Amino acid sequence: MDVVNQLVAQGQFTIIKQPLGFIKVLQWIFAIFAFSTCGSYSGMFKMSVECKNRSDSDLGIEVKFEYPFRLHQVYFDAPTCKGGNRERSFLVGDYSSSAEFFVTIAVFSFLYSMAALSAYCFLLEKYRANNKGPQIDFVVTAVFAFMWLVSSCAWAKGLSDVKTATDPERVVDLLPACKEMENRCREVYDPKVSGLNTSVAFGFINVILWIGNLWFVFKETGWMAAFSGTYVPSQEKQAAPNAYGQQDPYAGSQGGYQPDYGEQGGYAEDGGYSQGYDQQPTSYSNQM
Repeated sequence: MDVVNQLVAQGQFTIIKQPLGFIKVLQWIFAIFAFSTCGSYSGMFKMSVECKNRSDSDLGIEVKFEYPFRLHQVYFDAPTCKGGNRERSFLVGDYSSSAEFFVTIAVFSFLYSMAALSAYCFLLEKYRANNKGPQIDFVVTAVFAFMWLVSSCAWAKGLSDVKTATDPERVVDLLPACKEMENRCREVYDPKVSGLNTSVAFGFINVILWIGNLWFVFKETGWMAAFSGTYVPSQEKQAAPNAYGQQDPYAGSQGGYQPDYGEQGGYAEDGGYSQGYDQQPTSYSNQM
């Protein structure tokens, strides 16, 4: 605890109060929410098959599925309503690619955010040295922003397909016994997918955070000064007399001394130049 207090007293964590560090903390937190809500999901739905011969019926068929949603490997046994026989059936679809891609991006975002926060808090001077750290940070942040957008869109489409494939009303229509009019099939319990809906929302929140963080990382790269400097003409940085090939009449003579025209001389009315060193004002000679 004393070490933490000492680091805080030395200002090691003041970067977290700034947008650059604060947004990185949010990225770290929402990355955890994204992969935890998707990667830890398990669901179940229930349906019933009531045969004409009631002894062959099964009123509580449970079907369980979970991440990574390889539904074509999920099976259950349902009655055929023919002599007490049962038939094994499988769900339809494999949506593991979009789900695993989404979770992978979330995990790597979590790791990179944690590493970047460590650099901000403990290696800030080295991070800003020669602008190499911010420039690398900007490129990586841009890549993650794009990957979050792609993975969130892919997982949103995958989740829609998962909901369709696990809808009990659609599943019972695929059972052979439910295609006969004398048998009665219905859904008993729908799967709860609110956690998966939340994971998609967290995905698009991460898209906003990573895109928004690009601006604050960009200001650390030093590229802004380089871009703004291109709009300044190079001739304006030169001295005005030399801009047109002229020389300063007082440069290099009299050791840099420049006469004060208001006190020691000027141009006479007849066009001649009067130095003013030996000539005295007219008003002074009249007084003598």
